[in-house]
Amino acid sequence: MGCLLFTGRGRLTRALNRRKAIELIDEAKATVARLVRACSVIGICLRTLKRWRKALVGDGDGKDRRKGSPSAIAHRLSEEERQRILLTCNQPEYAALPPGQIVPALADQKLFIGSESSFYRVLHQAGQCNRRGRARLPQEPRSVPRLRADGPNKVWSWDISFLPTTVRDVWLYLYLVVEVWRRLPVLGQRAGGTRWWPGM
Repeated sequence: MGCLLFTGRGRLTRALNRRKAIELIDEAKATVARLVRACSVIGICLRTLKRWRKALVGDGDGKDRRKGSPSAIAHRLSEEERQRILLTCNQPEYAALPPGQIVPALADQKLFIGSESSFYRVLHQAGQCNRRGRARLPQEPRSVPRLRADGPNKVWSWDISFLPTTVRDVWLYLYLVVEVWRRLPVLGQRAGGTRWWPGM
């Protein structure tokens, strides 16, 4: 039944379908059905049912009052302010800078046109929120080199481990160098800026 009445969770349900749902739930309640169970069969919660009944009481049109609020937002940018942001961002001295650098530069001149997020929002809506300045384009990750050890002393591998000591915030660096063909380790440690390699 839910699929016949409704278009899905989060979608606006027409007033006619809401009235039909209320009628069906009232019929189910009259036959000693639990209200919560009847609502769950329809696919709504008890809170939604109460809201629908309040909107449809008397000659209510059932219009969803949550969407398209006519109230004016005091801090919303006007069209003149939006155009000023665009003109500022397209000036030669700012054309190569991102908003994160434009806003502080304007603040140094004691000018405030909008916040950094407002600059980004206006540029995005105008289709100009691309890479500005000398920012590099995304680079493809380099492939990991594949080395093959086909004889002794051809490929060596190394790693560093940090070993804690009994003194707080003092660590030892343990170096391990491995000759891959024979897998012979050569150990070394560094302490106090010196290195020594036993076995080399």
